[in-house]
Amino acid sequence: MSIKDKILIIEDEKSISHFISTILSVNNFDTITAKSGAEAYTMITSHCPDLIVLDLGLPDMDGLKIIEFVREWSQLPIIVVSARTLERDKVEALELGADDYITKPFGTNELIARIKTALRHARARNSNESVANTGIFKAGDLVIDYNKRQIYINGENVHLTQNEYKIVSLLGKCAGKVLTYDYILKELWGPATKGNNQILRVNMANIRRKIEKNPAEPKYIFTEVGVGYRMVESSEFEQENESK
Repeated sequence: MSIKDKILIIEDEKSISHFISTILSVNNFDTITAKSGAEAYTMITSHCPDLIVLDLGLPDMDGLKIIEFVREWSQLPIIVVSARTLERDKVEALELGADDYITKPFGTNELIARIKTALRHARARNSNESVANTGIFKAGDLVIDYNKRQIYINGENVHLTQNEYKIVSLLGKCAGKVLTYDYILKELWGPATKGNNQILRVNMANIRRKIEKNPAEPKYIFTEVGVGYRMVESSEFEQENESK
């Protein structure tokens, strides 16, 4: 069973929120919803969505503030779906950091296509060349398939939780680089978790039990004590095989 992309729908009109949620569910996405800006802040930082579908006309704030909030710490994809049709509204949202802007009423196929495109661009962003071009990271017997959102060891699907998958996939995109604890926490759970390394340690312990032959002597994800974690590069396995 593959891990689905989680979409946060920020929309105060219940009928529209339900409509979008139904469309996305039919197209194999997980959905969560927020009907106000305050609720959206909580959902963004606690539920770790993969993409946001955002209405600008929220009851307690302008949706543009949501874009500003997210862009202070994350490149999480944001697609605005709004009744505002003026060019200046579109330009402002895009300049603040929205990835796309769709006006209401909208076509369902268009919405799905734009979501898939935004997710694809987000996965390629800051990835190493191999991941960006193929959607696959491979090191030894470990394979991360970013398109299917699955991880394999020796060809067998590793059943990770959504949080575990996101940690491994982030490290795979940046293989060879040390990602600090704070960077990982901020990227996946937002700024509110800064300094709370316990959530990372628990998840990493579970990850290693699932992907490492000997969790005490990992060969895929290394701990840089006091700093963070590093995913092994593909070339490290190639060099090891050549030296044998």
